[in-house]
Amino acid sequence: MKDLLATDKKLEKVILVAVRTPEIKENQVKEYLDELAFLTETAGANPVKKFTQSLPMADNKTYVGSGKLQEIAQYMKIDEEITGVIFDDELSPSQLKNIEKALKCRVLDRTSLILDIFAKRARTAHAKTQVELAQYQYLLPRLTRMWTHLERQRGGIGMRGPGEKEIETDRRIIRDIIAKLKKDLEKIDKQKATQRKNRGKLVRAALVGYTNVGKSTLMNSLSKSDVFAENKLFATLDTTVRKVVIENLPFLLADTVGFIRKLPHNLVESFKSTLDEVREADILLHIVDISHPDFEQQIKIVESTLREIDSKEKPVIMIFNKIDAYSHTPKEEDDLTAPTNENISLEEMKRTWMAKKNPAVFISAREKINFTEFKKILYDEVLKIHVTRFPYNDFLYPDINDENNNGEN
Repeated sequence: MKDLLATDKKLEKVILVAVRTPEIKENQVKEYLDELAFLTETAGANPVKKFTQSLPMADNKTYVGSGKLQEIAQYMKIDEEITGVIFDDELSPSQLKNIEKALKCRVLDRTSLILDIFAKRARTAHAKTQVELAQYQYLLPRLTRMWTHLERQRGGIGMRGPGEKEIETDRRIIRDIIAKLKKDLEKIDKQKATQRKNRGKLVRAALVGYTNVGKSTLMNSLSKSDVFAENKLFATLDTTVRKVVIENLPFLLADTVGFIRKLPHNLVESFKSTLDEVREADILLHIVDISHPDFEQQIKIVESTLREIDSKEKPVIMIFNKIDAYSHTPKEEDDLTAPTNENISLEEMKRTWMAKKNPAVFISAREKINFTEFKKILYDEVLKIHVTRFPYNDFLYPDINDENNNGEN
């Protein structure tokens, strides 16, 4: 299946649109649109203009009001190279249809954009199958008569009912594809489950966090491997598991797909087996980009996603990464406004709730700053579980094992 956002060699120019509802602060809307722009660039397009509108709630018919829609259309007449508009929420089929009719261009929502990125990033058959399933589930209720080519993929006597419209044929074809993909994933899930069982009783830790916070970089630093790491969203889709040894203490470390605000539900369902690595982990290493101005919101999103997959009640080590990129503007002495992440120092940050919530450490995975402290905390947490599974392990109780061996000899 082709990507939802097909791009030519020349980056296509697009417009970004978001609605600000009363519960969203003005600075949050800017952050949301900045993230949507990053998603757009990751997908291979160039966001050239951003539009926002304050509404009690998104318009049921056109997401934004008719006046704002006309404003977007007028801007597109000025820049005729603009090929599409991307909205920062999932659009309903009717909204999608109405907006396309008004703007006369290709319209994408946040979900289809994320699906496109996943399609580009998928490398293994497992990831490709998961993404394809999520794409078809998203497209099924949004089919239009434009997709008439699908009827050519299905043949046989009696396969098309009398008077059946092309769109109904297409829907039946899509449902058949979805059923097949689900069966394929069930087989892969069983294989993955068998692989996890074969790993034995070693303690298992999983890296979790918002996308692009440095999980793969940390994985590479700990395991001395070369997991793909890049300053783009969703650089890692396939779960990578490596054996790590700290001071003769072995354990397994899994690098998982990053979470994100408004992660499409179909993707969560499709990537169930990938998220099983998180479900079955003994310890979670929650990586946070301390240099990101909205990192506290990202923490809440990750914790919410962990609750959704029933993985919140596990031991968690909070790892505040990218301290080398952390910067702040000190407050003036007569500034009486409340302190924010932008105007307090890293040392002050370390004395806040973050350092007390869980075992916590502030590091730079790229520069390996504070790595000794981090590895000591990780060692202690892994050891707590390890001794319950291997009470007479060689490296923990060498004298006992030596005595046993001598007695047998």
